[in-house]
Amino acid sequence: MRLTRRHLLALGGLSASALFFPQCRAVLRQFLFSPGGKVVPPQPVPPPPAGARRRVAIVRTDDVAAGVREAVALVGGLAALDCRGRQVLVKPNVVYGKPPPATTDPRVVAALLALVKEAGASRLAVGEMSAVVSLPTRPNLEATGMAAVAAAAGADLLPLEEGEWVEVRPAEARHATTFHVARAIYEAERLVSVPVLKAHRSASYSFALKNTVGVVHARNKPWAYGGSAWEEVVAELNLAVHPRLYVADALAVMASGGPWSGDVQQPGCILAGTDPVAVDAVGLGMLKHYGKADHVVGKGVWEQGQIRRAIALGLGAKSGAEVEVVARDLTPGDPVFAPLLDRVRAEVGTT
Repeated sequence: MRLTRRHLLALGGLSASALFFPQCRAVLRQFLFSPGGKVVPPQPVPPPPAGARRRVAIVRTDDVAAGVREAVALVGGLAALDCRGRQVLVKPNVVYGKPPPATTDPRVVAALLALVKEAGASRLAVGEMSAVVSLPTRPNLEATGMAAVAAAAGADLLPLEEGEWVEVRPAEARHATTFHVARAIYEAERLVSVPVLKAHRSASYSFALKNTVGVVHARNKPWAYGGSAWEEVVAELNLAVHPRLYVADALAVMASGGPWSGDVQQPGCILAGTDPVAVDAVGLGMLKHYGKADHVVGKGVWEQGQIRRAIALGLGAKSGAEVEVVARDLTPGDPVFAPLLDRVRAEVGTT
């Protein structure tokens, strides 16, 4: 992280405010104290499916639990996750303490926890670190209902900034020599990412790749490397850890603005996949369908900065030819779902 004059002025203001406000003390700790932690190797990138395209499921549903179950089944079910007897850590997007679509719908997390418990997971956890300006995370997990969902499932609640860190030094990263990753995330036996689909003023959009930002220390947040590097840093953070599965919330989406507020649309969908680039490409197709965010509409799916850098790093699908979109309508017969699906496939360049 490079400290600019703006950073120093902000730290000065935080130091003064920290005398009176606990929230400011939580933010200040992220900058003044080294996270430390042992140096560990980056996790290996999962190999692509042999002779097959990267499958992404889109399920239109009014029943969240049924939608999550169907989406996961369409991408092969939980057998490949092999979670029997293992710890499964679920990582939602809880950027701050407001309801969806600013944050992941807790019903999606509840449904996923029930599925992995049914599949024989021995221990469950829900882990997240909110945006630095919204710390501490624990009150946000409580305000959004995520803490209640974790408690109901018997899952550990892990505000990540409260725990330990490890250092990961990916050779391919060009914006940082070291990533400080939450130890709980790095050591999770099975990691499942549960993002929510949003436009994003700084990163263009927020979905599967961007959800990884919530597992790193404040010193590695994308804004710490300058505005022009935002999208590349998002992709590079995905060199450190690799969720085995993405179960993505597109029940309500932020079609413009973001990540805090913006134009809200209601596709009523759950997405699932194992390839973050493919999942992001499909999510971008959905955002382009609504046509609300210029920085999304004005670029092709495969020209987005996060996508291009992720492809260069070997993190996922390289084009629509490597993606398969499978869909189910559980409503049934929603008249707006078919046009949405057609637009997604056209934008991704797949069938």
